[in-house]
Amino acid sequence: MNYLRRRLSDSSFVANLPNGYMMDLQRPSPPSSTSSPASPATERRQQPGAPPPAQASAPGQGQGSGSLFSSFSSVVKTAQLASAVQAKAAAHAESAAAASAPPPKPAIRKPRILLVIDDPHTDWAKYFRGKKLNGEYEIRIEQAEFSEINLASSISNGCTIDMQVTRGGSKVVRSFKPDFVLIRQHAYSMTPGEDFRSLVIGLHYGGVQSINSLFSIYNFCSKPWVFSQMIKLYHSMGPEKFPLNEQTFYPSHSQMLPTPAFPVVVKMGHAHAGMGKIKVENRNDFQDITSVVALAKTYATSEPFVDSKYDIRIQKIGNNYKAYMRTSISGNWKANTGSAMLEQIAMTDRYRLWVDSCAEMFGGLDICAVKAVHGKDGYDYIIEVMDSSMPLIGEHIEEDKQLITDLVVNKMTSALLGVSSPPPASSKPQPGLQTTQPRRTQGGPRSASGSPSQSAHGSPQRARSATTSPSQAFQPGPIPASGSGGGSQKQPIHLNKSQSLTNTFTETLRGSATDDEAKAETIRSLRQSFASLFSD
Repeated sequence: MNYLRRRLSDSSFVANLPNGYMMDLQRPSPPSSTSSPASPATERRQQPGAPPPAQASAPGQGQGSGSLFSSFSSVVKTAQLASAVQAKAAAHAESAAAASAPPPKPAIRKPRILLVIDDPHTDWAKYFRGKKLNGEYEIRIEQAEFSEINLASSISNGCTIDMQVTRGGSKVVRSFKPDFVLIRQHAYSMTPGEDFRSLVIGLHYGGVQSINSLFSIYNFCSKPWVFSQMIKLYHSMGPEKFPLNEQTFYPSHSQMLPTPAFPVVVKMGHAHAGMGKIKVENRNDFQDITSVVALAKTYATSEPFVDSKYDIRIQKIGNNYKAYMRTSISGNWKANTGSAMLEQIAMTDRYRLWVDSCAEMFGGLDICAVKAVHGKDGYDYIIEVMDSSMPLIGEHIEEDKQLITDLVVNKMTSALLGVSSPPPASSKPQPGLQTTQPRRTQGGPRSASGSPSQSAHGSPQRARSATTSPSQAFQPGPIPASGSGGGSQKQPIHLNKSQSLTNTFTETLRGSATDDEAKAETIRSLRQSFASLFSD
């Protein structure tokens, strides 16, 4: 009580109270008998029923204490009520302001720019249409060839691309900053004017992410440099697991000494796609090639010639694997030149080991392929590794392009947004039957890859066990005797130059789909027939 009296006696506290409160405290208290004694005249004027002064002071004191507590509680209740009214008024004002304010504008996310370096035959914008990074960012496609690009890179501004392309007869000029790059062209060729290594350096200088990495793209600009990495795999894994073909490197023509054994294949400089490779039969021809290398002013390599039965190519796109077999029909020692039959074969653990080992080069290759030769001696020889610029071949070109698209989207999401996306499902060969589709191809590596329209033509399908190797499928053997066991009599194959080669090939394989010996005889007959046609 004393504390309340001291608190209420404070002038600042009383001054802050509303008007009319605590007035009881300001009224003068009635006089007490001790302080001013009443005179006899005053006592006589009091009414007979009035209480004595001493008795009246006690009720007055209790009434003052009750009014004190009632006034204090009234102040508290009034303050709570006022605060509630103010809060309700503020909430009403906020709701009114929110109702009158315009709706917020949606956040506009800047699209990410993907630069695709490829020839105009493939429209990559079609495959990326509708794709988004993490479901939020659009992907803007800019496609051009190396020859149509100029760039400038700096520390502060990154990489800026100036692109001049011709589309539909009109010249289109664009300037942009790429966020990601997909390279599907060779960055270096010995042909004059096709050395684009400076552009690769500029993209790397500007910190642009890519598939494959720009570090690996630059390292793949020299075939002997890549082969030196394969030599490391050969020594670490052994010739049984990684059968690399023997090769000799010559820094210049002055070091080119004839090899003890012939024939050999001489590759001049950065030879790729069947160009710059010469088959040398003897010592005199080797000396002639040495003089040509001297004019080219480049390095060269030589390797023993493998009399091949067919070529093998194992490609890897992300976690997807495919294996192909290519058999020359025109008789050229290079299976990617002239006419050849392409066929998808079973993906074995041995092939998977080859491509997985090579995919670890230069920090990792997301897209790569291994080329090997299966000789007539029954052995395999690995001869080359290709990077993301590899041509797509076979009956599944559209599927491979879609796989590349999904891989690029996942890599862009991880590199630009820091969000890890699940890798695309791997395509593993199922046990049992492996469906292969042979196809006759012509021309160099571009035509060998085939177009979607060419792959749509009817090609006979052949079933093969997953455990059957390509060499077992083409074992030579005699033609079965006619009229034995009620079997159908097989007529000899005669190809007329005016006949359709595709139709004849289809009819030939249709009657002998389950006979390996007949298959081998068919292949030999076709080779002879095609050789006679092209010789004319």
